[in-house]
Amino acid sequence: MLLQTLSTTQAPTMRLLHTMLRVGNLQRSINFYTQILGMRLIRTSENPEYKYSLAFVGYGTNPEHAEIELTYNWGVETYEMGNAYGHIALGVPDAYAACEAIKAAGGNVTREAGPVKGGSTVIAFVTDPDGYKMELIQRL
Repeated sequence: MLLQTLSTTQAPTMRLLHTMLRVGNLQRSINFYTQILGMRLIRTSENPEYKYSLAFVGYGTNPEHAEIELTYNWGVETYEMGNAYGHIALGVPDAYAACEAIKAAGGNVTREAGPVKGGSTVIAFVTDPDGYKMELIQRL
């Protein structure tokens, strides 16, 4: 609410972008979300250095529609239900300022703002009181 109400004359500064789920077989998951749930495959990427693959699925694309990020960590075929959750992503105009505002309000920043491993997008992570991770992604 703090970042949402910085100014009553501004548009909201946060937006739901995607939910990340770890999967044991990327193609099987893509098939489920596209063939069974009727989503479309929006984009994929590979990161050999950090040994993971991504597929984004959804009914539309950002920023108008939130997406689901399917993450396959190479060599991991199963997860316990308790560790399958990844994070909820929120778009922010300035991840560095958002972290400072969250800390000033008593929030728990668990990864300071900075470039993502293997890329240039500026991200940060905040943990809610129950331990769920929220990713802040800088969007100008």
